[in-house]
Amino acid sequence: MGYLLLAGAIAAEVCATTAMKYSDGFSRLWPSLLTVLGYIVSFALLAQTLRTVAVGTAYAIWAGVGTAAIATIGVAFLGEGLTVAKAAGIALIIVGVVVLNLGGSH
Repeated sequence: MGYLLLAGAIAAEVCATTAMKYSDGFSRLWPSLLTVLGYIVSFALLAQTLRTVAVGTAYAIWAGVGTAAIATIGVAFLGEGLTVAKAAGIALIIVGVVVLNLGGSH
C-alpha cells in the first residue's frame, strides 16, 4: 500500500509542478490553486507513505521520479530542448533511484 500512496504523491507533485508553469508567477488564479492543492495532496500522501516505507527510500523515489517526469514533460509538451546532458541527467536520476531501492532495506 505504501508504494501505491507514493505513486499518488508523485502524480500530485508532477501535476502541481506542471500547473505552476501555467500560473505565470502565481498571477493566474486556477493554475495557482491547482499548484497549491497538488502540493498539499502530494505531501499528505508522502506523509502516509512514510508509515510503511523508509524515509530515505520514499524521498529518493518521490524526488527522483518527480524530477525525471517533469524534465520529460518539459521536453515532450512544453517545448524544452533535449540535449545529451539533459538525457544523461534524467537517466542518472532513474539509475540512482533504482540503485537506492536495490541496496535499501525493505
